This record gives sequence, C-alpha cells and structure tokens, in this order.
Amino acid sequence: MRETVDLLLTGGTVVTMDARWTIVPDGAVAIQGRQIVAVGSAAALAERFAPRETIDCTGCAVIPGLINGHAHVPMSLLRGMVADQQLDVWLFGYMFPVESQFVDPEFCYVGTLLSCAEMLRGGTTTFVDMYYFEEEVARAADEAGIRAICGQTVMRLPTPDAPSFDVGLERARRFIEAWRDHERIVPTVAPHAPYTCTDRIYREAAALCRRFGVPLITHLSETAHEVETSIREREVTPIRYAKRVGAFDVPCIAAHCTHATEDDIRLLREAKVGAVPCPTSNLKLASGIAPYRRLIDSGVRTGLGTDGPASNDDQDMFTEIQLAALLPKGVSGDPTAVPAREALALATCWGAKAVHLDHLVGVLEPGKRADIAVVALGRLHTAPRYTYSPEAIYSYLVYSAHAADVRDVLVDGRLLVRNHALLTLDEGEIVRRSQAIAERINTFLAHRERDLLAKIIALGGVQQAEIFEIQVKARLGPGGEPLVERILSSPEVAITKTSVRTQYDTYFLFRNRERVRIREDHRTDPGARPEPKYTVTLMAEAVRGEYPHAIVLSRARYTALADHTGRFYREYFQPDQVVELEKRRKRWRIIYKDHDFALNLDTLVGGGADPGPYLEIKTRTWSSRDAAERAGLIGELLALAGLDEHAMVKQEYVDLA
Repeated sequence: MRETVDLLLTGGTVVTMDARWTIVPDGAVAIQGRQIVAVGSAAALAERFAPRETIDCTGCAVIPGLINGHAHVPMSLLRGMVADQQLDVWLFGYMFPVESQFVDPEFCYVGTLLSCAEMLRGGTTTFVDMYYFEEEVARAADEAGIRAICGQTVMRLPTPDAPSFDVGLERARRFIEAWRDHERIVPTVAPHAPYTCTDRIYREAAALCRRFGVPLITHLSETAHEVETSIREREVTPIRYAKRVGAFDVPCIAAHCTHATEDDIRLLREAKVGAVPCPTSNLKLASGIAPYRRLIDSGVRTGLGTDGPASNDDQDMFTEIQLAALLPKGVSGDPTAVPAREALALATCWGAKAVHLDHLVGVLEPGKRADIAVVALGRLHTAPRYTYSPEAIYSYLVYSAHAADVRDVLVDGRLLVRNHALLTLDEGEIVRRSQAIAERINTFLAHRERDLLAKIIALGGVQQAEIFEIQVKARLGPGGEPLVERILSSPEVAITKTSVRTQYDTYFLFRNRERVRIREDHRTDPGARPEPKYTVTLMAEAVRGEYPHAIVLSRARYTALADHTGRFYREYFQPDQVVELEKRRKRWRIIYKDHDFALNLDTLVGGGADPGPYLEIKTRTWSSRDAAERAGLIGELLALAGLDEHAMVKQEYVDLA
C-alpha cells in the first residue's frame, strides 16, 4: 500500500546539491507537511507514494531554494535613486540622509513586501537582512511566507529607529524576544560595521546573540579604504578587529569580506564565520572582487548575497551565481577557477552553511525543509538541451537560466509561486504603495540637488550663523612683521591668544556665486591640539559694504565638521570650479577699545596668487551698527601700523587666486 504524502514534484531533473552532488534526470521529490520525505526517480516514488497533489515538472530543473546571504530588503524602495558613486558618497551623501528623512515602519514594511515578491519570483526562499524597524521586515516576510534571518541594525550614529546605540541594542533585544519562537523567522542583531560601531556595541551584540542562540550579522572588509583605515587607526584589519571584540565568539555572518587577507581567511575558517560576498554590488560600488577561490579552498563557509537593491539594483540571485562563476575566471585567467556546480553551491548548500541554516535548508534530501524552486528550461535562452552528461544541468542553471525562468516556489512545503504567479502577495498593490513612497523621496531629492544648503545640512552637525564680517587686507613688503608689531605694542591693544597654523583651503565655486570651503587647519604653536581640524563651510554670496579702510561682508554661513575625504566632497557637491589655496598664518587675537579682532600675518603658497605677506584684520558681529563702528576701528589699527590706502586689498584670498 502506497504511503500518503501532501505533494509530489515529478518528472523534472532533480539537482539535490547533496554531499554526493546527486542528480536525478527523471526525478521526483515527495513532501509531507514542511519536510522532504523522499528524493529519487519519478518511477520509484510513484510506486511508493500516493500524493494528494502532483505537480508535473517535465522540462524543468528542481533545485533547492536559493539563499540570499546578505540584503537590506526595505531598500528596494531606494532602487535607482543614485548610481555611479563611490561607496562613501553613496552611503553618507545619499543613503543616510534619505533614510533619516523617510525610513519609518511603513517604509520598511512596504519595501520588504516589494523585495519578498521579487525574491520569491526569482527562486529565493531564504534571505538574511540587516536594516531598521526589523520587526516590520519580519512581519512582511512572515506574510509573504519566505524564510528570513532579520538583523536589527545598530550603529554608534543615530539611526532612523534609535537615537543612540544603547537604544538600538535594547530595541534589538525586544525584537529577538518577540520573534524568537517563529518557525521561519530568525530575529537577531546586526552591528553595522567596524567603521560605524564601537567595541562596546560589538561586545553587547555578541552577548545578545549568545543569550538567545542567534547569529550575529555585520559588514566586514568591504573596501580597500576600509581596511587601510582600520589598520591605520586600530592596527588590525576589520576582520581581526571583529574577532577581537567578540563578534566571532558566536555564529557570525560577515557580509562582503571583499578584501580579506590570508590571515583574515584563516580567522574566518577557524571561527566558522559565514563570508558572504555580493558580486553585483561590489562591482557597482567599485569595492572590488572577493577572493572566492581562496575562501572556498581554505574551507571558509562561503555564500552569496545581493546586498541592498539601492546598490545592486535587483535581488536576482541567478545574476549573483553567474558572476561568482565568471569573475574568478576573469581575474585569474583560469577558466576552471569556480566551476558552475560550485557557483550554484554558493547559493544553496554552501550558502546554507554560511548563514548557519544547513541543518534545515540548502539541499534536497529527506529530513530537510521543503524549500524548493522549479526552474523551467527549454526556452530560447536555455535551448537546446544536452543530456549526455548529467553535469550539464549546472551549466544551464548558472550560465543560461534567468530569474524569470522560475515557475514554482515552495517554502516549508507551501506553494508561494505557482506557474509564475505569486500566491501570497498582491503585486499590483505593492507596486502602488511603493511608488507613493518613492514620489515623496523624489520631491525631497529634486529640491536638495538644486540647493547647496540642503546638501550640507543633509550631512548633519551644521551650525548656522548670519553675521557681518568686517575685514581688510594689506599687502606688506619684505620684512613686514615689524608693522604688525607696531599694532601689538600699542598700550591700547591687549593680546588674548596667539597661534601659528597652516591652513589648506579647497574652495568649490558655483555659478550662483555660492561657495563651499573645505578647510584643513594644522596648528603648530606650543600646546596646540596635535590633530588637524577639518571643517566644511557653505558661504552664501556676500552683500558687500564699502568703508574707507574696510569691507563688510553680510552673509549666511553654515559650518560642519568635515569627516570625509576631499574626493567625497567633490563628487557630492559637484562644483563648477575648484580652487586650492595653502596659507601660512600667524594669528593674534586682540582686544582694542573693548572689541575683539583677529590679526593674521598670512603668506600664500600656490594657487596663482601673490604670496604676500599680507596683514589681515578681521572681526565679526551680529549688529549692522556695530559693523560700521568696527570698520572705523580697523582704520585706526591700520594707522598704528603706518599703512595707507595704497596697501589695501579689499578682496578675499580665493578671489586673489
């Protein structure tokens, strides 16, 4: 008497991805409840089982559901927003500012629905996520019926769902407690990366993972710049740093590992860390090509991911599989570097090990969960079929098949896609809700791209000042410092502070006459701060007021700490002209007739300007009446130095250059 089962997939080429790489050309898979109960020939399973439902898979490949080992699924709502940028510009100039404005529970829920629909239609049955409001990601994934590891992101910076990292860690704890018993959703915590986290964040995140028995998710060694900075600042690579702060003391999923060193690879293997390169995203952001062959040969648990749709721009695991096969060939000159079978393994059996779910999924064999994709073959791009070698099926799946070829998808034995149609989600409604959110973001970006103030405010930490700046410059001849001493030696002048510095100024000039100045300020006087100070200042076009011995500039200034590279700011602001100026400066802060002034003895280096030296006298006030009075006082100071109008330079240094 035949045994009753819920479902029999029959007649297809069953690609098991088991330890023996078993392929059953005319095969079948029997499913009872959530589990696979048998895999074998169609004839043998037909004799053994009486299915309640049979699905004919003739002309198809039956494979384990694909595993997307690293994603930011709500970011499908940011797909196509910005492209062709360096990672830091993309992240700090666009992603973080937009996320701070728009990421909320609805954003994460709708974005996850959109991603789940896309992934399921492409044969992905498991994804690993790290983002914000992760309870909404989990809720949407649960409704879709997909399997997921959901990591609540924590950073030292404020995030859309946590003003501080300790609040973020507490949010992660509550999320894990609420979802810890779910059959398909694994809730966890995701410290973003060493460059956005602290030792304490990693240690407390690891403690949470240990307490609840869940894996830790993080980004490691994505770019060469990240690795170089880590070595310079911490004397170790990001991967060794992660080990040092306890990230590897629990099961860990490390996204990217694009620039893993030989020592890093050994650490990953010994700690059984899952390394998850993201080929398309790594290429698009010019982050590099992961050492796939070295990771595999060294025994590192290696998977594949799409990364976020904002840097990919899709969640098509078939593309990632193909790139994982092709890229190592191209960079090594060895066409056997990563064969098709191994590339497919990165998204199935090996990928399951990388995300620590190999006890459940990744292989078609009895006892595993019935997470399965049925891929239709025999279309124009997969025809004709050669079957003289069973191994040929890997070539069709890796080099010819597309995500759109996926016909049916099951997770936990439940059909989620049938004959290319989603059964659990309303595609039309998801697209409508997604576009509504995108329209709001589009309006914000359109305004910001036309407005330098909006772009600098988006970087955060901006201080505003609406001021009058009263200044004059006088060109001094050789040996001009004694003229400055005449001012300083006056009994009416009190010196309050002195400094010696070199300032490197980069001016971004725009057609609307606004200016952005990036300043690197090095003080060299005794007792000065050892580190240079970096600032970025937006200066609106000044309204000039002329006085006999000074000019008054009235304008708004917006200044923030500059914590990115000069290249970042060039690409972010996209100026019409760039002027660089180096200035050697001796500065005296003085009080003259109850008013504060700065006396600067400046020598210009490069930039095409007359090097000077120059005496610059400068003061600032918020009062227009006070500005006129201070302009008169500057005239008195010039008289103390014995300078007349012929020496005056009523321009700013950037204008001289």
